Amino acid sequence: MEARILQLLKEDLFGSVELLEGPGGRVVRRIACGGRVPLSGWLARRLLARERRALRALEGQRGVPRLIEERALARLPDHRGRIPRPSEVLLRTWLEGEPLHRATVLPRDFFDLLDALVVEVHGRGVCHNDLHKEPNVIVLEDGRPALIDFQLASVHRRADRRMRVRCGEDLRHLEKHRRRYTRAGRGPAGESRGLGHGRRRGALAAAWRRLGKPLYNFVTRRLLGTRDGEERRPSSGPWPRWSEPLGPRS
Repeated sequence: MEARILQLLKEDLFGSVELLEGPGGRVVRRIACGGRVPLSGWLARRLLARERRALRALEGQRGVPRLIEERALARLPDHRGRIPRPSEVLLRTWLEGEPLHRATVLPRDFFDLLDALVVEVHGRGVCHNDLHKEPNVIVLEDGRPALIDFQLASVHRRADRRMRVRCGEDLRHLEKHRRRYTRAGRGPAGESRGLGHGRRRGALAAAWRRLGKPLYNFVTRRLLGTRDGEERRPSSGPWPRWSEPLGPRS
Protein backbone atom coordinates (compact mmCIF):
# COMPACT_ATOMS: atom_id res chain seq x y z
CA MET A 1 0.00 0.00 0.00
CA GLU A 2 1.27 3.44 -0.91
CA ALA A 3 1.50 5.82 2.04
CA ARG A 4 -0.85 8.81 1.96
CA ILE A 5 -2.25 11.60 4.11
CA LEU A 6 -5.76 10.83 5.33
CA GLN A 7 -6.45 13.99 7.34
CA LEU A 8 -4.88 17.17 8.64
CA LEU A 9 -5.63 16.94 12.35
CA LYS A 10 -4.15 20.24 13.45
CA GLU A 11 -2.11 23.16 12.18
CA ASP A 12 -0.76 26.00 14.32
CA LEU A 13 2.27 28.25 14.72
CA PHE A 14 4.40 25.24 15.75
CA GLY A 15 3.65 23.11 12.68
CA SER A 16 1.09 20.46 11.83
CA VAL A 17 -0.27 17.08 12.92
CA GLU A 18 -1.42 14.66 10.22
CA LEU A 19 -3.11 11.28 10.14
CA LEU A 20 -1.33 9.02 7.66
CA GLU A 21 -2.19 5.66 6.13
CA GLY A 22 0.87 3.42 5.79
CA PRO A 23 1.62 -0.24 5.14
CA GLY A 24 1.11 -1.04 8.82
CA GLY A 25 -2.08 0.98 9.29
CA ARG A 26 -2.81 4.46 10.55
CA VAL A 27 -0.02 6.63 11.97
CA VAL A 28 0.05 10.12 13.45
CA ARG A 29 2.83 12.41 12.19
CA ARG A 30 3.80 15.61 14.00
CA ILE A 31 5.85 18.05 11.90
CA ALA A 32 7.63 20.64 14.05
CA CYS A 33 8.47 23.11 11.29
CA GLY A 34 7.26 26.24 13.07
CA GLY A 35 5.67 29.18 11.31
CA ARG A 36 6.24 32.83 10.52
CA VAL A 37 6.81 33.79 14.16
CA PRO A 38 10.54 34.12 14.98
CA LEU A 39 11.94 31.14 16.93
CA SER A 40 8.69 29.18 16.53
CA GLY A 41 10.55 26.42 14.66
CA TRP A 42 13.18 26.15 17.40
CA LEU A 43 10.50 25.95 20.10
CA ALA A 44 8.47 23.43 18.09
CA ARG A 45 11.50 21.12 17.84
CA ARG A 46 12.13 21.46 21.58
CA LEU A 47 8.54 20.38 22.26
CA LEU A 48 8.88 17.50 19.80
CA ALA A 49 12.03 16.34 21.60
CA ARG A 50 10.16 16.39 24.92
CA GLU A 51 7.40 14.23 23.48
CA ARG A 52 9.89 11.77 21.98
CA ARG A 53 11.73 11.44 25.28
CA ALA A 54 8.50 10.88 27.21
CA LEU A 55 7.19 8.23 24.79
CA ARG A 56 10.51 6.42 24.91
CA ALA A 57 10.26 6.32 28.70
CA LEU A 58 6.71 4.96 28.38
CA GLU A 59 7.53 2.23 25.84
CA GLY A 60 5.20 -0.72 26.48
CA GLN A 61 2.82 1.26 28.69
CA ARG A 62 -0.84 0.62 27.93
CA GLY A 63 -2.95 3.66 27.18
CA VAL A 64 -0.27 5.79 25.51
CA PRO A 65 0.94 5.95 21.89
CA ARG A 66 4.02 4.07 20.73
CA LEU A 67 6.84 5.69 18.78
CA ILE A 68 7.34 4.53 15.19
CA GLU A 69 10.51 4.73 13.12
CA GLU A 70 9.56 4.61 9.44
CA ARG A 71 11.65 6.63 6.99
CA ALA A 72 9.13 6.43 4.15
CA LEU A 73 6.36 7.93 6.30
CA ALA A 74 8.68 10.55 7.77
CA ARG A 75 9.72 11.71 4.28
CA LEU A 76 6.22 11.72 2.79
CA PRO A 77 5.41 15.24 1.47
CA ASP A 78 3.12 17.07 3.86
CA HIS A 79 -0.30 18.53 3.03
CA ARG A 80 1.45 21.52 1.42
CA GLY A 81 3.76 19.36 -0.70
CA ARG A 82 6.87 20.02 1.42
CA ILE A 83 9.20 17.17 2.42
CA PRO A 84 9.90 17.52 6.16
CA ARG A 85 13.39 17.36 7.57
CA PRO A 86 14.10 14.31 9.80
CA SER A 87 14.67 16.54 12.84
CA GLU A 88 11.14 17.94 12.47
CA VAL A 89 9.21 14.66 12.46
CA LEU A 90 7.73 12.44 15.16
CA LEU A 91 5.68 9.38 14.22
CA ARG A 92 3.44 7.58 16.70
CA THR A 93 0.67 5.02 16.66
CA TRP A 94 -2.92 6.11 16.12
CA LEU A 95 -5.26 5.30 19.03
CA GLU A 96 -8.77 4.40 17.91
CA GLY A 97 -11.31 6.27 19.98
CA GLU A 98 -12.72 9.70 20.73
CA PRO A 99 -11.38 12.60 22.79
CA LEU A 100 -13.14 12.95 26.14
CA HIS A 101 -15.14 16.02 25.11
CA ARG A 102 -16.69 14.12 22.18
CA ALA A 103 -17.38 10.78 23.87
CA THR A 104 -21.03 9.76 23.97
CA VAL A 105 -20.65 6.86 26.42
CA LEU A 106 -18.40 6.44 29.46
CA PRO A 107 -18.11 3.46 31.82
CA ARG A 108 -19.04 4.32 35.40
CA ASP A 109 -15.45 3.79 36.55
CA PHE A 110 -13.84 5.78 33.70
CA PHE A 111 -12.26 8.40 35.95
CA ASP A 112 -10.99 5.74 38.37
CA LEU A 113 -9.31 4.02 35.43
CA LEU A 114 -7.95 7.37 34.26
CA ASP A 115 -6.47 8.07 37.71
CA ALA A 116 -4.85 4.61 37.66
CA LEU A 117 -3.38 5.17 34.19
CA VAL A 118 -1.83 8.50 35.18
CA VAL A 119 -0.36 6.93 38.33
CA GLU A 120 1.24 4.25 36.11
CA VAL A 121 2.67 6.96 33.86
CA HIS A 122 4.07 8.72 36.94
CA GLY A 123 5.58 5.40 38.01
CA ARG A 124 7.64 5.50 34.79
CA GLY A 125 9.00 8.90 35.85
CA VAL A 126 6.84 10.86 33.40
CA CYS A 127 4.51 13.77 34.20
CA HIS A 128 2.13 14.79 31.42
CA ASN A 129 1.81 18.47 32.46
CA ASP A 130 -1.04 19.22 30.03
CA LEU A 131 -4.02 17.28 31.35
CA HIS A 132 -6.25 20.31 31.80
CA LYS A 133 -7.11 19.87 28.10
CA GLU A 134 -9.94 17.40 27.49
CA PRO A 135 -8.66 16.52 23.97
CA ASN A 136 -5.54 15.00 25.57
CA VAL A 137 -7.70 12.34 27.23
CA ILE A 138 -8.91 9.68 24.80
CA VAL A 139 -11.79 7.25 25.31
CA LEU A 140 -10.71 4.12 23.46
CA GLU A 141 -13.13 1.91 21.56
CA ASP A 142 -13.42 -0.42 24.57
CA GLY A 143 -14.22 2.52 26.88
CA ARG A 144 -10.86 2.64 28.62
CA PRO A 145 -8.82 5.85 28.90
CA ALA A 146 -5.66 6.77 27.04
CA LEU A 147 -3.40 9.83 26.94
CA ILE A 148 -1.92 11.71 23.99
CA ASP A 149 0.09 14.90 23.29
CA PHE A 150 3.18 14.64 25.49
CA GLN A 151 4.80 17.83 24.14
CA LEU A 152 4.92 19.41 27.60
CA ALA A 153 5.74 16.18 29.41
CA SER A 154 8.73 15.97 31.75
CA VAL A 155 10.83 12.89 32.46
CA HIS A 156 12.32 12.54 35.93
CA ARG A 157 15.11 10.28 37.12
CA ARG A 158 13.97 10.42 40.75
CA ALA A 159 10.82 11.35 42.65
CA ASP A 160 12.04 14.70 43.94
CA ARG A 161 9.92 17.66 45.02
CA ARG A 162 9.61 19.00 41.48
CA MET A 163 8.20 15.71 40.24
CA ARG A 164 5.82 15.40 43.21
CA VAL A 165 4.44 18.87 42.49
CA ARG A 166 3.92 18.04 38.82
CA CYS A 167 2.30 14.70 39.65
CA GLY A 168 -0.06 16.56 41.96
CA GLU A 169 -0.97 18.99 39.18
CA ASP A 170 -1.76 16.10 36.80
CA LEU A 171 -4.09 14.53 39.37
CA ARG A 172 -5.69 17.87 40.25
CA HIS A 173 -6.63 18.42 36.61
CA LEU A 174 -8.16 14.94 36.43
CA GLU A 175 -10.24 15.72 39.50
CA LYS A 176 -11.55 18.86 37.79
CA HIS A 177 -12.66 16.77 34.80
CA ARG A 178 -14.24 14.21 37.13
CA ARG A 179 -16.22 16.83 39.03
CA ARG A 180 -17.38 18.51 35.83
CA TYR A 181 -18.63 15.24 34.34
CA THR A 182 -20.34 13.87 37.46
CA ARG A 183 -21.79 16.85 39.33
CA ALA A 184 -25.37 18.13 39.17
CA GLY A 185 -26.74 14.73 38.17
CA ARG A 186 -24.54 14.44 35.08
CA GLY A 187 -22.85 11.27 36.25
CA PRO A 188 -22.80 8.51 38.88
CA ALA A 189 -23.78 9.90 42.28
CA GLY A 190 -21.26 9.62 45.07
CA GLU A 191 -18.35 8.95 42.75
CA SER A 192 -16.98 12.45 42.34
CA ARG A 193 -13.79 12.09 44.38
CA GLY A 194 -10.52 10.83 42.94
CA LEU A 195 -6.83 10.91 43.75
CA GLY A 196 -6.70 14.62 43.01
CA HIS A 197 -9.45 15.53 45.50
CA GLY A 198 -8.44 18.31 47.87
CA ARG A 199 -5.26 19.21 46.01
CA ARG A 200 -4.67 22.92 45.70
CA ARG A 201 -3.10 24.67 42.73
CA GLY A 202 0.68 24.93 43.10
CA ALA A 203 2.47 28.28 43.21
CA LEU A 204 3.82 27.94 39.66
CA ALA A 205 0.42 26.92 38.30
CA ALA A 206 -1.23 29.81 40.11
CA ALA A 207 1.31 32.27 38.69
CA TRP A 208 0.75 30.92 35.19
CA ARG A 209 -3.03 31.24 35.52
CA ARG A 210 -2.80 34.80 36.86
CA LEU A 211 0.00 36.20 34.71
CA GLY A 212 1.24 33.84 32.02
CA LYS A 213 -1.99 32.54 30.52
CA PRO A 214 -3.58 35.98 29.89
CA LEU A 215 -0.40 37.08 28.12
CA TYR A 216 -0.25 33.83 26.13
CA ASN A 217 -3.90 34.21 25.08
CA PHE A 218 -3.32 37.82 24.05
CA VAL A 219 -0.31 36.95 21.88
CA THR A 220 -1.82 33.85 20.24
CA ARG A 221 -5.40 35.03 19.80
CA ARG A 222 -5.17 38.79 19.37
CA LEU A 223 -1.77 39.29 17.72
CA LEU A 224 -1.37 36.03 15.81
CA GLY A 225 -5.02 35.17 15.26
CA THR A 226 -4.55 31.54 16.35
CA ARG A 227 -5.84 29.34 19.12
CA ASP A 228 -4.11 26.49 20.97
CA GLY A 229 -6.74 23.87 20.11
CA GLU A 230 -8.11 23.67 23.66
CA GLU A 231 -11.55 22.28 22.93
CA ARG A 232 -14.01 21.56 25.74
CA ARG A 233 -17.44 20.03 26.09
CA PRO A 234 -19.98 22.86 26.37
CA SER A 235 -21.53 23.31 29.81
CA SER A 236 -24.92 22.83 28.16
CA GLY A 237 -23.88 19.36 26.97
CA PRO A 238 -24.82 16.97 25.62
CA TRP A 239 -23.23 14.88 28.38
CA PRO A 240 -22.30 11.21 27.90
CA ARG A 241 -24.48 8.38 29.14
CA TRP A 242 -22.92 5.96 31.60
CA SER A 243 -22.43 2.23 31.04
CA GLU A 244 -21.46 -0.60 33.34
CA PRO A 245 -18.01 -0.33 34.97
CA LEU A 246 -15.13 -2.09 33.23
CA GLY A 247 -12.93 -2.82 36.24
CA PRO A 248 -9.14 -3.08 36.15
CA ARG A 249 -7.47 -5.15 33.44
CA SER A 250 -6.83 -8.74 34.41
